[in-house]
Amino acid sequence: HSVTVFRRCLATNIDPARLQVEQTTTPGTMPPLDDLRFGHTFSDHILTVGWTAADGWAEPRIAPFHNLSLHPATSALHYGLQCFEGMKAYLDSNDRVRLFRPDRNMKRLQSSAGRLCFPEIDTDGFLECLKKLVLLDKKWIPKRDGFSLYIRPTLIATTPTLGVGPTQSCLLYALLSPVGPYYPSGFKPVQLFAEPTRVRACEGGTGAYKIGGNYAPTILPQVEAAERKYSQVLWLAGPKHELTEVGTMNLFLYWINEQGEKELITAPLDGTILPGVTRESILELARADGMYKVSERKFYMDEVIRAIKEDRVIEMFGAGTAVVVSPIDLISYEGVDYKIPLDNSDPSAQAGKLTSSMFERIMDIQYGRAEHADWSKVLD
Repeated sequence: HSVTVFRRCLATNIDPARLQVEQTTTPGTMPPLDDLRFGHTFSDHILTVGWTAADGWAEPRIAPFHNLSLHPATSALHYGLQCFEGMKAYLDSNDRVRLFRPDRNMKRLQSSAGRLCFPEIDTDGFLECLKKLVLLDKKWIPKRDGFSLYIRPTLIATTPTLGVGPTQSCLLYALLSPVGPYYPSGFKPVQLFAEPTRVRACEGGTGAYKIGGNYAPTILPQVEAAERKYSQVLWLAGPKHELTEVGTMNLFLYWINEQGEKELITAPLDGTILPGVTRESILELARADGMYKVSERKFYMDEVIRAIKEDRVIEMFGAGTAVVVSPIDLISYEGVDYKIPLDNSDPSAQAGKLTSSMFERIMDIQYGRAEHADWSKVLD
């Protein structure tokens, strides 16, 4: 009987009707847009929702942006018990605020939380509170094409103990950061260093989840690649050197396969690959076009090198929220630099035709210039 009473009292939902809003009395000002650096400037307010095993989710709160106060033994600081999301808000030509496929980010946040034994998130309620935060800080959305307001929902364990186990308390919060275009002056192709020994993820691991523990170990290989004058790391897996991801992006290869078919290929969601929202969107657009084969399957360095030597590679690109798409023009593998075509019909092009097309189409949907399958959600 006592267990039944406890469950009735436990708040399993995040109720937007209970949202408490305290507006700042010292609003900040947007810096010059050309001075924006990714993740360095923050808006006036922060959204927080606490949770405890005893009481469930507390009232959501929007408050002036502030630092967090954490016990030194907080389990998020010791055992990587934290996950996050990356999404953006955009201003359209009618000054309306738009989110791009936010339901996908909420689904992935729920998945990441479950992998870390966090409580189930009421993603519908949290998203409604998040929309109110974005609208409150609408002035922080830059009014220029290619600019946006980056949204970082984060969930951390706050149990003040050094024991390893499921958290008894956590904090769900979201902060906002105005950002400029990844390529301010147009596309800039990236050069990849194929990492032969260290892996981003492995079978049975956590590669499919957006958790901090996936990112920290990638920093050293990225620094070493940069020292060799390469832009990003191409993550390989297994003895056959399967191509998985590039930097923090999903990877796409557009080529003529060994059967003579034009094919767009990306690694499958086998548990090692992050289910990117941009990745999913590109696959859906490509399949709707029906102009070439679209595949989610494993592919390997020997296949790619053979295709490069036989002039069957058309183009290659990375995809993610920050960049949308990123053209690739070189892979360094086992001491050899292999050039990747951009656009064979235009030597001055900085991106291939498919890469450029996907970039423009997704941007048009994000900014409300084109409609597609209700992907762009208007907030006001």
